[in-house]
Amino acid sequence: MRNEQNNRMKNRMFLVKMGHFVCTILLFYGAWLLFRYNEFPQVRETGYRYNYFVAIAFGVGVAFFLQTYNAYLFGYFRIRTLMLAQFISQFFTVWIIYFGVSVGWNRFNNPLYFILLLVVYIFLNALFAYYGNKFYFKMNPPRKTILIYRNEKDRRRFGAITGKPMERLYKIEKEMQFDGSFPEIQNELDKYDAVFVAGVNSRCRNGILKHCEINGIRGFFLPHVGDVIMQGAQHIQAFDSPVLMATRKTLSPEHRAIKRSIDFMVSLAGLIVLSPAMLVTAVAIKLYDHGPAFYKQVRLTKDGKEFKIIKFRSMRTDAEKDGIARLSTGEKDDRITPIGRIIRRFRLDEIPQLINVLKGDMSLVGPRPERPEIAEQYYQSMPEFRLRLQVKAGLTGYAQVYGRYNTEPYEKLEFDLMYINNMNLLIDIELFFATLSILFLPESTEGVAAGQTTAMDYENVADSTEKEDKTVGK
Repeated sequence: MRNEQNNRMKNRMFLVKMGHFVCTILLFYGAWLLFRYNEFPQVRETGYRYNYFVAIAFGVGVAFFLQTYNAYLFGYFRIRTLMLAQFISQFFTVWIIYFGVSVGWNRFNNPLYFILLLVVYIFLNALFAYYGNKFYFKMNPPRKTILIYRNEKDRRRFGAITGKPMERLYKIEKEMQFDGSFPEIQNELDKYDAVFVAGVNSRCRNGILKHCEINGIRGFFLPHVGDVIMQGAQHIQAFDSPVLMATRKTLSPEHRAIKRSIDFMVSLAGLIVLSPAMLVTAVAIKLYDHGPAFYKQVRLTKDGKEFKIIKFRSMRTDAEKDGIARLSTGEKDDRITPIGRIIRRFRLDEIPQLINVLKGDMSLVGPRPERPEIAEQYYQSMPEFRLRLQVKAGLTGYAQVYGRYNTEPYEKLEFDLMYINNMNLLIDIELFFATLSILFLPESTEGVAAGQTTAMDYENVADSTEKEDKTVGK
């Protein structure tokens, strides 16, 4: 019964999403005809198929960006976030088409119709996001939910839904601190439509997982590092039983060559295009306190190799005069200069890292490089943090797109392993464009708590790992 209801809701929401997608393409097609002919022409025998090809190319492009930015993730995003995701998808695709055909024609026609199209898209997206979310919540009444957690730290991690749209989807009616055996709670699960699970032992969690699958209960599970590693395991046919082989991740020679070529070309083009912004930023920093515009800092990349990362200086020149390496505490960090707050807000301090990418120290996409001093602190309590060093460090990655500056190391490791275990060129392209959206999300730059030197919660450092120590009673 639950499965049938879920399928009906998915089918109806699919029609809603297709309605927006089709409207997006039709509006573009109308603007394209005006752009090309300055009128709505009659169907012509010659040259009209070209218009269809352009419309198809636009449809493929906008579908890619809508997927990249999760622009149809109703119920989980606020209206303004959905609007922004949809508009960025349309904006990028429109201008890619415009510049593409202009280069092909060897002339740049007046883009007025495309500018007007983007204005129309704003209103379309506002209506669609508002009524789409409203329809989604109507189709998905709050689910009775139980939260099962091992300790207080795990409970707080799932508490992140508070104040977010998905709080309307999952009404937590019971919280249970538990780490015993699955049969003890099996009957309890049947009373609920959804279950959140955090930190419980593997046997109990596997029992809950199978129970949810069989009975159509929606389950949310905070993964362990081992779970993420197994996602990238390879099925081996040489045995009579199903066997998964997990091994250290490496790029094939052809993948490595293509990735390096893309890194080189994109970083070179980026430095050329952004050179005016870099010049203005450097001058502003220099004029403010007469200190150096750039600063270099030792970071770690593949296999623990050290290199010097290049960034625009956003802090005072004596920010670490005590010799202690520490992360920023965010907007309240008094070490950040007024100019530094501006360049951090728009991520301008990161631009010089394109030089590192050009040199080959870093890649465009990969785990963010840590400082050796801070990484060493993480290793002492969490040795598996070294798994991030399987590939070259990157300018952006899963942790930057879907996490925050102050994301805890364990979760950052899980994000990075999700990328490492599934890395391919398409994912790199998606993450590259998805990174642009975080320019509009100030919460992604939140710092660590005052008094902390790293993002580690040392009080609960062993929580949510695979350690099978004593259980917690009900």
